[in-house]
Amino acid sequence: MPLTAIALIVIAAALCILVLALIPTFLTIKRTAATVGELAEMVQSELKPALRELTGVLAELKNVGDGVAEYNEDVRRFMSELGAAGANLHTINRSVGVVTNVLNITSVWSTGAKAAGKYIIERYLKKRGGM
Repeated sequence: MPLTAIALIVIAAALCILVLALIPTFLTIKRTAATVGELAEMVQSELKPALRELTGVLAELKNVGDGVAEYNEDVRRFMSELGAAGANLHTINRSVGVVTNVLNITSVWSTGAKAAGKYIIERYLKKRGGM
């Protein structure tokens, strides 16, 4: 047998061994591709409703945000009025404190005046009676 024939037989045998070794790899690649296709279909079928729901939630959030923005000025006005009411209460409290202080001072002076008047009257009556 010539040398070229032996080389061709070796090359043919090597190709057969290579093909036999690659067959399981090709089958695994085919199964993987099928599984990836199924996964893509499942993700797509699950993702579409989730995206629709997410779009609805975002629309609701936008409506809520618009509603909050609509009442923002009312809340500011309320807080401003609440601050003014607090300032008015502080002024009333200060005024009541001043009036209470004046009444206390007046009460002290009237008590002092009563005691002094009583003392003067008693002294006067004693002087008149003793005469």
